[in-house]
Amino acid sequence: MFDIKRLYPAKDLNDALCALADDPESMVIAGGTDVLIRVREGKAAGASLVSIHELPELTGVRMEADGSIVIGACTSFARITADPIIEEFVPYLGEAVDQVGGPQTREAGTIGGNLCNGATSADSAPMLLALNAELTLQSAASKRVVPVTAFHTGPGRTVRNRDEILTEIRIFPADFQGFGGQYIKYGKRAAMEIATLGCAALVKPATDQRTVADLRLAYGVAAPTPIRCTEAETLAHGEVLTDALLGEIARTAAAHASPRSSWRASREFRLQLITELARRAIRSAWTRAGGVF
Repeated sequence: MFDIKRLYPAKDLNDALCALADDPESMVIAGGTDVLIRVREGKAAGASLVSIHELPELTGVRMEADGSIVIGACTSFARITADPIIEEFVPYLGEAVDQVGGPQTREAGTIGGNLCNGATSADSAPMLLALNAELTLQSAASKRVVPVTAFHTGPGRTVRNRDEILTEIRIFPADFQGFGGQYIKYGKRAAMEIATLGCAALVKPATDQRTVADLRLAYGVAAPTPIRCTEAETLAHGEVLTDALLGEIARTAAAHASPRSSWRASREFRLQLITELARRAIRSAWTRAGGVF
């Protein structure tokens, strides 16, 4: 049994925002794959929950007139992976979230919840960082837009206030058009595994298909929060992609990361993964974008 004081099923977004504002002890729940675990473990025992599960205005994927892709924060991982817009324009994001947990978790869990949980191991976070996604946070009193690069503040912490709901995730065309992408998750087993390390790479070749026009590199579990490796990224801009350059990018990424040792892996092993997965992810993303070596 779950120790829950109250569960209020919101009728719509405004109803949910009002419920959060009215009860200073309440917290939001969507798919529940993270929140209910915390309740069961006693970390959120006696919680008063406001459910936004499958609210229509928070669910689904659409492409707007300017080419931006907007993902409702309550959209499940399974739905994102299978969405035609995701499959056509950012398939690597669908592949990343398809590595979360098992089939049941992917059907229930949501991309917004994955971000708001604040875990550095969130499989959606590195790719959304590489895509420069923007997040819309809304309360009963206000609405604000936060870049995903500024969203995480520490282990299990984000800039989202208790009475705010993450409503949508926006990806601009300049951040996916012409790019190839790859997310690699390392774990001790192939399924139902929390990432020991996750690496996302986006690469855009120049017109000669040999020079790097843009490169993004992001990690999960390489620091207390998901991170972008901007120092490593700048090494590639305007350069011909070679094995030597890949090695320099990978070493720079490792030098600016700060992984820790845990029961899953030592700090030293994670540093090795940071360098190796960078090489593999960038090479794969480059090939998918039509780049040649």
